[in-house]
Amino acid sequence: MLSRIAESLYWIGRYVERAEDTARILDVHLHRMLQDPWTDEEQACRSLLAVMGLPIGEQESASLPGVVERLGLDLTSTSSVLGALAAARENARGARETVSAEMWECLNTTWLGLAGSRRRIEEGGVHQFFTWVRERCSVLAGLADATMSRDEGWLFLVLGRSVERVDMTARLLSTHTRAGGSIPNWLTLLRSCGAWETYLRTYRGSLSDRHAAEFLLLDRLFPRSILAALVTAESCLAELEPGGGTTRTGRVGVGTDAQRILGRARTDLAYRAPDDLLADLGPVLSGLERTCSQVNDAVSARYFRQTAAVHWQAGAVA
Repeated sequence: MLSRIAESLYWIGRYVERAEDTARILDVHLHRMLQDPWTDEEQACRSLLAVMGLPIGEQESASLPGVVERLGLDLTSTSSVLGALAAARENARGARETVSAEMWECLNTTWLGLAGSRRRIEEGGVHQFFTWVRERCSVLAGLADATMSRDEGWLFLVLGRSVERVDMTARLLSTHTRAGGSIPNWLTLLRSCGAWETYLRTYRGSLSDRHAAEFLLLDRLFPRSILAALVTAESCLAELEPGGGTTRTGRVGVGTDAQRILGRARTDLAYRAPDDLLADLGPVLSGLERTCSQVNDAVSARYFRQTAAVHWQAGAVA
């Protein structure tokens, strides 16, 4: 597979997952702040922007409309819902020969629908808009599952989606540790991940910090848990490498930096006791965010074309 096609599919997976998860996070936080009249809006908005990697200065004010604008409607930033969806569509446009016609039509239709986002919010509210975003992302995921061959292209798409899911779930959980008195409770966090009903069946209605943290970080069967996403990403990397990603002799370690980084993070997470995990939740989540950044760099260096900078020299002779 051409490296540019592999890179486009990888980033389609990341951008679509980012758009969906950002919509989930915004929807949950806005709903929480509207429900709780004692919430410090300024502090909550600052905390949310910081968790999402868009902190603002002390002299700047933070408000709900400003958060919706920066994280929801800013087409110039791939950190926003609209920006991520537009970037996913642009990558799909460059990989038309690989994605199915149904996937392209879904992304293109979604992109065309972004023009009416502000009107959609004004008429139906932010909840309706974010619900629409989540539905469009789910349709695309379903079409990818139903129409793509399980070849290298599929593996890069799922790899990107899994890496982004680890990062965004870690950011969502970080709101629990960084937002002070305005943090959403575990029930709200579970609902934002679409995990509430599954959690109730798993723990038979018992809601506790320990069980909720254990479910969202360590559950192997729930696809949005961090451990499940790490395992999926590792599996994709192993299938992309000859010999399952082992070293040349097949006797020592693994063959790629990305596998090594993911494996270390997965092992560290899987073998932590749930009580210890809850006690060290902040550092664990920060470490997972760094892991995703390191994995992204390692995957890019391994599989995608790297263009060296051109240095011009005055007076150079051809």
